[in-house]
Order: sequence, then C-alpha cells, then structure tokens
Amino acid sequence: MNNIQKRLVKPSAATRQDRRGRIISFVCVTFIMVLTVAIIGFIAIRGLSTFTENHISVWDFLTKSDWNPGQVGTNGKPEVGALAMIVASFAVTLLAALFATPFAVAVAVYMTELAPKKGARMLQPVIELLVGIPSVVYGFVGLVVIVPAIRTVFGGTGFGVLAGAIVLFVMILPTITSLTIDSLKQVPDYYRNASLALGATRWQTIYKVILRAALPGIMTAVVFGMARAFGEALAVQMVIGNAAIVPTNLVSPTSTLTSQLTSQMGDTIMGTLPNNALWSLALVLLLMSVIFNVLVKIIGKRGELTK
Repeated sequence: MNNIQKRLVKPSAATRQDRRGRIISFVCVTFIMVLTVAIIGFIAIRGLSTFTENHISVWDFLTKSDWNPGQVGTNGKPEVGALAMIVASFAVTLLAALFATPFAVAVAVYMTELAPKKGARMLQPVIELLVGIPSVVYGFVGLVVIVPAIRTVFGGTGFGVLAGAIVLFVMILPTITSLTIDSLKQVPDYYRNASLALGATRWQTIYKVILRAALPGIMTAVVFGMARAFGEALAVQMVIGNAAIVPTNLVSPTSTLTSQLTSQMGDTIMGTLPNNALWSLALVLLLMSVIFNVLVKIIGKRGELTK
C-alpha cells in the first residue's frame, strides 16, 4: 500500500475529533450515572440502618411524633417518630405553593399576554434576581421582618409554619413564574386568533383558552416549585422554630425534615441511632423527590395526550 492509499484509509481529523467527543461524552454520562446510583445507595443503606440494625419499627417512625433518639422513652425504647417533621414539611410546602401559584400565574399572564415588550423585558431581570438571592438572605429577612410581624399580628413567638411558608413563597415564586411563562408561550397563536375571531374578549381568551391549554405545564411548574420548597433547609430553619412537635396552628414552632437534618447532623456520631435516624429523614426526603419527579412525568404525559 503506497502513501496515497494510506492517506485515504487513515481517519481524518474530523473523524478522530468525533470519536474523542463520543468517548468523553460516554465517560461523563457514565460518571454521572455511577455517582447518582452511589448517592442513592448510600442514603438508602444509612437510612435503612435505623430499621435493620437498631430495630426501630417503620410504622412507629412514620406515625409517632415523639423525637428523641438519644434517650430511652417511657416504653423502654428510643423515641424515633418523624410524624411531626413530615407534617410540618407538607404544611409549609403546600401553603407556600398556595400563596405562590396565583401570583406566578398572574405575572406570567401579564408578561406573555398583556405587557408590552419593554414591560416584559423589565420584569424578566427582577424574576432572575429573585432566583440568584442566596437562601440565607431569605432566611435572615424572614427572621428580622416576617417573624416579628407575625408575632405582632398573631401573638406567640412568630416562628412556625406561616413564617416558613411566606419565606418559601418568595423563594419558589420565580421558579413557578418562569415555567408558567414557558408553558403560556408554547400555546399556539392560532388558538388565540380563533378565539378572538369567534367574538371572545381578550380576558375570555386568556381564561377559557390559553390557561386551559397551558394547564399541564402550569401544574408541572407548581410541582417543581413544591419540590424546591420541600427540599429547602437553611431559610426554613431560621424561621420555623426548630421544635420537633406536630404544629397545632400556623404560628406554633415546629420543625421540618430539612431543618431537623441541618440542626442536628453535626451533633451526632456516625453509626449511632441518632445519626441513623437522621439518615432515615434524608431517605424520606429522597423518596419525596422521586415522587415529585414521577408526578412531573405523569403530568407531562397527560399534557401530551390532550394536545
């Protein structure tokens, strides 16, 4: 084989570059998959140790509200009941989503359907700014502004579900708003034109056509916002009160799964029951994240079927 034939058979520079790109992509994807499986496996192993090694009942863990894994309770067993944190986490998340959804939908409708281009360009940086503010800043503002305000209006200490929900409301508002804007923009223009051509007003078109067509996307945005709220730790810890008791009202101190983890993880020893119990709380958080992701997939598929 002469030199000309060797040059023709030899892979070109573009082919070699394509192969390198594929190899690098494969290595990166494999690394991410292995890392994800390792994290899930580690949390699962540590979280299940409470039930396999320390012989704590799963039913008691999910249904009892007494939390004191470092000491023996009146029944002769350690008190490892996570019901108070689970209830508080859901209460704060649902209330924050209830506060944020109307505001997010209203802002999204204004930016996509009503505002001039200049107005939409002015609002977009404001939404992006809210995303970039650190959680500790939200928590500090809640501690010095929201908690005293609740104390003045409703009495008590000011710490509790209401304070945590208000802080999370501001934190998840840009997430729900941005995803809702994307959903409204995906509604075809001929929906709007057909509605207006049939004599509907602009508000009738928005309410009965655009919002209904974008409903699966809006629901997905709300679920993403709830997932963001459910996993928030530092900001909630600063305003929730950090008392592992079932909240009796919106202004009674309580504790969420994340606030309990962040406040106690540094005070436990690896392998002991108090440490394993905290890993069990982390496992509950992981399962909730999986459930939120499944809900997003289900809503997305239903939205595709309705198109």
